[in-house]
Amino acid sequence: MRLPFDVSPSPAALPQVAMLLDGRWELGEGAARPVFDKYRLDPFAELPASSPRQIRQMIDAAQAAFEGDRLTPHERGRVLERVAELLEARRDIALTVMQRETGFTSQDCNGEINRTIETLRLTAEEARRLSGDIVPVAGAAGQGNRMAFTLRVPLGVLLAVTPFNAPLNTVTHKIAPALGAGNVVILKPAGQTPRTACFLATLFLEAGLPANHLQIFHGGGEAVRLAMEDARVRYIAFTGSTEVGRIIQSQAGLRRTQMELGSIAFTILAEDADLSSALPKVVNAGYRKAGQVCTSVQVLLVHESLAEQVETTLAQMVAGLVYGDPTQPGCSTGPLISLGDAERIEAWIGDACQNGARLLAGGTREGAVVAPTLLAEVTSDMSVGCKEIFGPVVCIERYSDFDAAIRRINGTPYGLASGLFTNSLEKAFRAMRELHVGGVHINQTSSSRVDMMPYGGSKDSGFGREGPRYAMHEMTEERVVSFTV
Repeated sequence: MRLPFDVSPSPAALPQVAMLLDGRWELGEGAARPVFDKYRLDPFAELPASSPRQIRQMIDAAQAAFEGDRLTPHERGRVLERVAELLEARRDIALTVMQRETGFTSQDCNGEINRTIETLRLTAEEARRLSGDIVPVAGAAGQGNRMAFTLRVPLGVLLAVTPFNAPLNTVTHKIAPALGAGNVVILKPAGQTPRTACFLATLFLEAGLPANHLQIFHGGGEAVRLAMEDARVRYIAFTGSTEVGRIIQSQAGLRRTQMELGSIAFTILAEDADLSSALPKVVNAGYRKAGQVCTSVQVLLVHESLAEQVETTLAQMVAGLVYGDPTQPGCSTGPLISLGDAERIEAWIGDACQNGARLLAGGTREGAVVAPTLLAEVTSDMSVGCKEIFGPVVCIERYSDFDAAIRRINGTPYGLASGLFTNSLEKAFRAMRELHVGGVHINQTSSSRVDMMPYGGSKDSGFGREGPRYAMHEMTEERVVSFTV
């Protein structure tokens, strides 16, 4: 499938993925890296890195666009609505592009496309009603002839750095609110999944977005550092590992940032949990996208009175999942993003079993595919219990009292989201008040998210919030205006 960003240097060579610079698809001038089919593990494209010259030219163009080519809120909303319409019309192309470079199943790809359409429509609504507040200054002594209000004004050039595991919807959660608020964006998508972001950019251009309002460059940490060196980049939105987030934050200086970082996501099954509702949700949240979601259920804290039933039932459910070739109908779990990640996860499973964990399902690997795996009797000192797995592994830990479950979650350096299944208001309110996480979902898993929600973490899971309304407030600044009459 030839798309505008796929450039073939010669009929015998792999196509090269271009960058979007100043409204043109142009090949990067730096070294190229392969883009792999994640299931077959063969390269199908090359990704040349953007050069320092190209990155500087991109920022020049973005700054000029911000200063000279503004869209009204109505126009910004219409562009976003039109992108949603185009994405729905070209769903099959989006699925094909995304599936090959991510290894996601058809169900996961369609789920992400649906969410992206929703995110675009939500952002279109917010773009039209972004506003400030009336400030009641006349209530102050001697200010009776004065009035004041605030405006939300765009910051300018925003840098978005996005991950492989949601190459359509996370990209949209960064760029759509930024554009909807009147900013311009330069985007650095994940090197493993660049074509999905480029495809989305073609839809923005076709929908009428001025060319320099969205630009895309490629490369690794050095390319991001070069972009951040320019003081005209006013805001950095990053989703990725905590380790990389620390580096970016240290380089940001006084500029504002949004950091959505690593996690160990927990879900609690209290003694009164409705297992008929909870367990299917746990399976979906643990294994969709091969567990490569920041809020995937990694540790399932099960009250000891339910443990045997949960282990038996979940083992049967997980063992019945179809895994392997993501293009096959009914496949639940495809490959990991790389062979190296699959080998790491296999090693962590083996280490856990050698140190006392029980393997209830899965545990095998073929190429980059790790079978959906369920472990019991996991402890917090095992790698699977204290590091982010980012793979298709759910670990069952038993607990005897609710205090212990709260302590276990709060005892990690992370705090993105947690789930709790219970019919007890007392436990629900305790979880809301005492868990040190960005989201607490009652009778849902840690991975429960609706795109209009504020989404973000605490502690080493980062700060700032996604969600169109919340992101747009972070990507603008408040300006007060007063009149004396």
